[in-house]
Amino acid sequence: MKPTRYFVIDFDSTFTKVEAFDALAEISLKDHPNVEKLKQQIFDITNQGMDGSISFRESLEKRIEILAPNKRHLEQLVVVLRELVSESFKRNREFLQTYADYIYIISNGFHAFIDPIVTEFGIKPENIRANRFHFDEQGNVTGFDKENPLSQNNGKVEQLKRLNLPGDVFVVGDGYTDYEIKQAGLANKFFAFTENVEREKVLSKADHIAPSLDEFLYLNKLNTAISYPKNRINVLLLENVHPYAVEAFKAEGFNVEVYPAGLDEDELCEKIKNVSVLGIRSKTNVTSKVLENANRLMTIGAFCIGTNQIDLKEATKRGIAVFNAPYSNTRSVVELVIGEIIMLIRNLPDKFAKMHEGKWDKSASGSFEIRGKKLGIVGYGNIGSQLSVVAEAIGLNVYYYDREERLALGNATKCKSLKELLEQVDIISLHVDGRKENTNLIGQTEFDLMKKGVIFLNLSRGHIVDISALKKNIENGKVAGCGIDVFPHEPKSNNEGFVSELRGLPNTILTPHIGGSTLEAQENIATFVSGKFLDYINTGGTSISVNFPNLSLPILENAHRLIHIHSNVPGILAKINQILANNDINIVGQYLKTNENIGYVITDIDKEYDKEVIKELRSIDNTIKFRVLY
Repeated sequence: MKPTRYFVIDFDSTFTKVEAFDALAEISLKDHPNVEKLKQQIFDITNQGMDGSISFRESLEKRIEILAPNKRHLEQLVVVLRELVSESFKRNREFLQTYADYIYIISNGFHAFIDPIVTEFGIKPENIRANRFHFDEQGNVTGFDKENPLSQNNGKVEQLKRLNLPGDVFVVGDGYTDYEIKQAGLANKFFAFTENVEREKVLSKADHIAPSLDEFLYLNKLNTAISYPKNRINVLLLENVHPYAVEAFKAEGFNVEVYPAGLDEDELCEKIKNVSVLGIRSKTNVTSKVLENANRLMTIGAFCIGTNQIDLKEATKRGIAVFNAPYSNTRSVVELVIGEIIMLIRNLPDKFAKMHEGKWDKSASGSFEIRGKKLGIVGYGNIGSQLSVVAEAIGLNVYYYDREERLALGNATKCKSLKELLEQVDIISLHVDGRKENTNLIGQTEFDLMKKGVIFLNLSRGHIVDISALKKNIENGKVAGCGIDVFPHEPKSNNEGFVSELRGLPNTILTPHIGGSTLEAQENIATFVSGKFLDYINTGGTSISVNFPNLSLPILENAHRLIHIHSNVPGILAKINQILANNDINIVGQYLKTNENIGYVITDIDKEYDKEVIKELRSIDNTIKFRVLY
């Protein structure tokens, strides 16, 4: 008969993200004149006790003496700690409740602040072992129960001896006192918990390092809310993706690597080998060669609008879902366009330069209002259409051209051809996508069609304008003002120099691809794209994926979710259902959607199933990818 397993879990920096006494210091020492010095002393003493540098009894006495807490401080501490429960414990509440009879919280902390926290997660009060404070009539802490073994050196060992648990004992904790249980022969294994803190002296003693509770449950084949621990899923975020996205992935327990610049093809081929989630912006090209090396890649997120830097056809072929942020930075780009139009039509860039040179050139020559001028928008998508609305509101007459059928907003006038637009407008703003067919969309032929003195802006993609032709037309006066935010060749990072033949030209605004670079836009993009990533990984949802059939899925309850990605050929769904029927597996819910390339099937089944079923589903002809969600 398999022996019963008991799970001994620490509280400070394990069940919660912090040492409770460190948090208590923030409360009880708040108004002390030497608060920072005392807080550092508390922190240092805590670590000395945790890594074994001083005895625990000495550490405890010193900290209580410095803190001098009152009951009201402890009540405030409970409120704080409720918000600081470790993320992986929050995710695995079901485990704590299911195994409540076999889970013990053993801590050198105190019942006053431990019990209210852990019991909310299903921990039984009788399974909590901790210290107890002594209070005076005013509620001040006067000391603690020194007869309690947990207030003494080697206290956890003594507590385990008294418990005499009749089965295998697994210890999960971050401190040296947790390791001492294993050292004394009272535990089968010690798992060093590193989600919140890493102590070198403790890591070297551990049987296993557990970056999260997910990892511990996975290693011990326990029922969890996930099929695979997220700390084993590698996320690579390039090009200074906003910290919001980084924190979103870390909060979910993923192993996150951040790189500040773009990577070239060979660098990315090497870097991507063990990556499951890739986040990029506009400088990094995810080519077919890169994807050949991406053996574990599940999804790519473009933290920007465009996805032309990703080989979508190859990604789809390999079952890799791609997401972007088609709306998040729209307003930021529009505002920059409006600002540049006003500056260029007033000839302000040249005025700026002269003032810095000490030249006072007060003149209205070549300076105009925008009211009543004709703005031509090439590309009437998310940005172009919003620009149309804002431009009309400040007095511009709007004309637009788009290859696709687009409904005019407000009083905008649709042009039947690019030629028609170029010939009649005073200002041209480009907002087309980066597909190869748009390379040199604007060249000498197009400049020849424009009015003399036109204002020209490109805040979309660098390769859609022939830069040499643009330079020529600025120099000959055909283009009276120019704003360029994107270039055919851009530096990979801020450490590289910027080279362009447009530098130094009159009435020309050059910006370093910052059309969407506002704090608001970057936060919106980070939140939006990381949200799509997490939805896909956690539920299989593919809403607004640029290459996958779009599915929004209900929350999964009491079932396994099977995700089957396959080439779009007839009969796959029938084969999936036949395998499930042959194995007497009940389907709780099923969702299918296809596009011209792939089929995407989500099947929710009863929890009980033979593992061989998974092998059968993976082996169906034309299967591209298959994964299981719990």
